[in-house]
Amino acid sequence: MAGAREKVTLAVLFAGVLLAALDIAIVGPALPAIRDTFAVGPRWLPAVFSVYVLFYLIGTPLLAKRSDRLGRRRVFGESLAIFGAGSLLAAAAASFPMLLLGRAVQAFGAGGLLPVAAAVIAETVPLERRGRTLGLIGAVFGVAFLLGPLLGGLLLRSSWRWLFLLNVPAAAGLLLASKRLLPQAPAGEPRRFDAAGSALLAFLLAALVAGLGQIDTSAPAASLRSPTVWPCFALLALGLPLLWSIEKRVADPVVPPALLRSPQLRVVGAIAVAVGAVEAGMVFLPDMAVLGFGIDAATASLTMLPLVATLAVGAPLAGLLLDYIGPRSVVQLGLVFTVLGLTLFGLLPLGWAGFYASGMLVGFGMSSLLGAPLRYIALQEAGAERRGAGQALLTLCVSVGQLVGAALIGGVVGSASAALPGYRQSLLAVAAACALALVLSAALRGRVMGRRGPLGKA
Repeated sequence: MAGAREKVTLAVLFAGVLLAALDIAIVGPALPAIRDTFAVGPRWLPAVFSVYVLFYLIGTPLLAKRSDRLGRRRVFGESLAIFGAGSLLAAAAASFPMLLLGRAVQAFGAGGLLPVAAAVIAETVPLERRGRTLGLIGAVFGVAFLLGPLLGGLLLRSSWRWLFLLNVPAAAGLLLASKRLLPQAPAGEPRRFDAAGSALLAFLLAALVAGLGQIDTSAPAASLRSPTVWPCFALLALGLPLLWSIEKRVADPVVPPALLRSPQLRVVGAIAVAVGAVEAGMVFLPDMAVLGFGIDAATASLTMLPLVATLAVGAPLAGLLLDYIGPRSVVQLGLVFTVLGLTLFGLLPLGWAGFYASGMLVGFGMSSLLGAPLRYIALQEAGAERRGAGQALLTLCVSVGQLVGAALIGGVVGSASAALPGYRQSLLAVAAACALALVLSAALRGRVMGRRGPLGKA
């Protein structure tokens, strides 16, 4: 690619990634309307969010490997077609299970968009601009997570079904553009797909979500003995060693053991799980506003504006600070702001001033965590030969955090006397997870090896 054609191709790739990312969180403002339409209880309502994250994780390795065999253009188009079909199914849903099925199909297709886009960039963009372009496409995914509720609120003024229906023409347009612009030839001889590891990972994540979602936080000890809870955690205890054993033997593991041997990457992964849990918590802020202020769902989405605005201001600032104070300090500042914001959400008397101040603190905090710093550390620690795997591991950890966060919120809200205090308690639990991540961040190196410029010598 060169010149104008490269820019147009990158625009198509970025738009595909944005479409997939927006639909993770775009349902946030619609949750009250979906709850009323299908009479869904608070314990199951987070499934609208978590089923998307789970099937996105399932689709990503399958479609990425398929693109190695059949070509980027074909699989990018297939992914858009599956995403569009799932969107249409969700828009037409006559029941809550049908809505979840549509979300699952959507997410499976969306799972092919980011890895194919990253592969096209890695294969076609010149080396001197490749890292910056990959970083931008990762940042699109993070920022879209917080922009989704705003867009969802605008569409919700008509009906929650429009959140899904408008994906259909968008996916069709991108499909036509990708057929003309994306390269067709496969990258080369693919390695054998880690089917066993991928299937087991998806099964264990589903067990984790099911177990956490059924815990009664008002009586945790008793609920852990419940037949709907303890088998899930028993499966986890048995399945995790088996997953590790499988991943050590396969040529191209979905969870690379070599990367997990790095202490720095283990810490980054733990922080990424906490970041994902925060993202899950932010999806439910519009519902908190509906319950706490008595406003409609479309208006409630606008309460996200201060959070998104501070994230937009803070992201470039975090990138600048990265060069001068190092990634560890930037990550720690982000975690401090995030913990403060979440704690205020949970403890302050509910009022507009406190709600907006809390959102701004979380926005500043997440601006230092969603963008460059964690990805920068992961890129450096993974090394040139495993950069793709390092980014994939980081994405996996964020997605696990989103799943755990959504399940935790569902369990806490479902066990509370009312939904609003349940949401506030769950945000305090997420704040505690971020505080633990802050403690772990002390193990990060202050200056990454090989860095030049304002950081000085490594």
